[in-house]
Amino acid sequence: MKILKINSQYRRDFYADLECDHCGHIEKNVSCYDDAYFHQTVIPEMECKKCGKMAKDDYRPLSTKYREGEVV
Repeated sequence: MKILKINSQYRRDFYADLECDHCGHIEKNVSCYDDAYFHQTVIPEMECKKCGKMAKDDYRPLSTKYREGEVV
């Protein structure tokens, strides 16, 4: 899965539409967290509910809105 669009964000919590790299299935308003671990590990390992596949090997994570360790 990859982030298609961030719909809303409050501090580090955000809701986004995620799209499958393989079949193009879109999951709307998925609850996410804006830190490096979530972007680099959790999102690429999310399985598509339609085809069951994870992100491709060339997945490029987004950077966080706030720096790591910064209190928001």
